[in-house]
Amino acid sequence: MDFSPSVYEHAAHLINRDPWDVSRDGNLLFQGNAEAYRLYHHRPVVIGIDIYNLEAEAYGAAVVKPQGYGIPVIAQHPCAGCDEILQLEPFDPRSHGRVSMVIQAGQRMAREFPDADVRIPVSGPFSIATNLIGFENLLCELMTEPALVSRTLQHLVTGQANFCREVVRHGLDIAFFESAAAPPLLSPRDFRQIELPALKKVLSQAAHIVNHPVPCVIGGDTVPILEAIMETDTGYVCCPAETDQPRFMEIMLDYPDVMVRVNMDPRPITSGNLHAIHQEVDRVMALARTRTQSCIGTGCLPLETDPQLVLKTREYILSKNQ
Repeated sequence: MDFSPSVYEHAAHLINRDPWDVSRDGNLLFQGNAEAYRLYHHRPVVIGIDIYNLEAEAYGAAVVKPQGYGIPVIAQHPCAGCDEILQLEPFDPRSHGRVSMVIQAGQRMAREFPDADVRIPVSGPFSIATNLIGFENLLCELMTEPALVSRTLQHLVTGQANFCREVVRHGLDIAFFESAAAPPLLSPRDFRQIELPALKKVLSQAAHIVNHPVPCVIGGDTVPILEAIMETDTGYVCCPAETDQPRFMEIMLDYPDVMVRVNMDPRPITSGNLHAIHQEVDRVMALARTRTQSCIGTGCLPLETDPQLVLKTREYILSKNQ
């Protein structure tokens, strides 16, 4: 059973640097992810700190440094509404924002660690729209002009397909992330009617570009939308700690070829309680063992998670494989 912690900002902690600095410097981004891989040998290795900000910044969103050691945040949305998103030209992944920097850091990871499964994070259309106009504005337009929102999500697909082509041009692979679209943020009905057509289109195009089904990682309470997610023909999904995990795994019995990452509740790791960590591993491993295609994940590791506790978690998981 593989162990797949989600590192992101935790990579900055591993090299004693601020997440903001690591997110803006390709060398530091490589160093943090390299140290994480040396420690955890996790799969996949997703290159990024504030992964959902990448495309929105390329479209013009202002990402600012937070106080202390917080995660970079979008302080100013570049669009007032969906009608303005529809006026945007697809961003150029070679020159806009930090996209090229992240790809280059991924290339270096792949060269230095040829056994690593290096992925560049690509956001789903609803997550991008949320960051371009703000979640409250998007929800209001969803209620008043759902057809406009639907067109907007479809409009964003072109830019993401271009992004995927640039990633593949550099010899790398991708993983899609779309947690903004999960219930209760988006209702199951709206997910199916408004989000799903655009998500299916972009995942289909991405699969064609990389020549295999791509991961579709959505956090939150995803059981109500799981059947819809599977209509995208994704090859990898996340079973979040926030959802009904036994029911999720029961549904996934109908999809034996899809890899399922069963996420642990992160609180035992962050609390430092080794007994609680073992209990949580036992719980999720019992779920994961209901299928061949499964691994164990952590959800997003908080910045200052003690790496020794992550290593102890990994060691315990490996010991259960024997």
